[in-house]
Amino acid sequence: MPSRAIPKPDIAVPRLRVGFVLARHFTLTAFANFIDTLRLAADEGDRSRPIHCKWVVMSATKHPIASSSGVEIAPEAGLLDPKQFHYIVVVGGLLHRGEQIDEATAAYIRQVAAAGIPLIGVCTGSFILKRLGLLEGRKTCVSWYHRSDFIEEFVIAPIADQLYVIDGDRITCSGGAGVVDLAAELVEKHVGAQAARKSLNVMLLDEQRAAHAAQPTPHVAPTAADARVRRAVLAMEQAMADPIAITALAERIGVSERQLDRLFREELGTSPAETYRTMRLDYGHWLISNTRRSIGEIAAMAGFADGAHFARAYRKRFGVNPRGIRQFSDATSAETPADRRLFKI
Repeated sequence: MPSRAIPKPDIAVPRLRVGFVLARHFTLTAFANFIDTLRLAADEGDRSRPIHCKWVVMSATKHPIASSSGVEIAPEAGLLDPKQFHYIVVVGGLLHRGEQIDEATAAYIRQVAAAGIPLIGVCTGSFILKRLGLLEGRKTCVSWYHRSDFIEEFVIAPIADQLYVIDGDRITCSGGAGVVDLAAELVEKHVGAQAARKSLNVMLLDEQRAAHAAQPTPHVAPTAADARVRRAVLAMEQAMADPIAITALAERIGVSERQLDRLFREELGTSPAETYRTMRLDYGHWLISNTRRSIGEIAAMAGFADGAHFARAYRKRFGVNPRGIRQFSDATSAETPADRRLFKI
């Protein structure tokens, strides 16, 4: 009798191989978004077999690693040879809960860099790479939320108005939902556009955003449909105390000053300068209502030359002297409904 053929196992080499290093108190959302984008692109249907993509969570100790939410992830392996991977992803998290990584992990990340394997800093993973001296001369992207932390620690302004930045073999991502867009770009590059589209569709996302897409605007800034306007108002919000010249702002966004003015009027019904001024006054109003800082301090934080200048502009906008608002706040010890409508926090 003829012998029956024995089925051969699937030995296809994954087209995208990613290693993960998790910091202590890492951000679970950023990690999960990256993993699930890879998982959904790795196989047909929802079987989740690591065929086209493969991922490994590594640790120097192999002990479970607690996320910032308390949920723990058990590593699958020790610190493997970096050359097994296309990318090593460092997922950061809480900044002020002690050291994020141990010495063995720091040495491994330097080894990855020396081997020429691209490093990806996700969320505050960019802080880890920066502390290790691996982002010198590189553009660095962080969340708008951590921009001031980055400047305070490294005395250099990062990019905080877009989702992620690819600078050679260093990639930094703001975190959150932006991780899906970055992971989808890597899937498209290594596996194909159809696989990337599948991941997005299953995750109920309409489309993949580009690296330069604006980070979602914080509550203090007006909302706008145009990404250029969103980036502009985000840049304004990040520079309340030291306002950016509109000319410089237009150059940063990549449009002419005249075009920026037109975009603002179409989207917000007012000029960039007037929008900026209103944001700074609204910020000052919130500080008066919710902090014990002096009017002079608040004027400086809102980008006004002195308290008198701030008071005049404030009265024109709100119809009352800022000290009157402070006295009212002291009397009620509570935020008024009007304040809550003004600042949705």
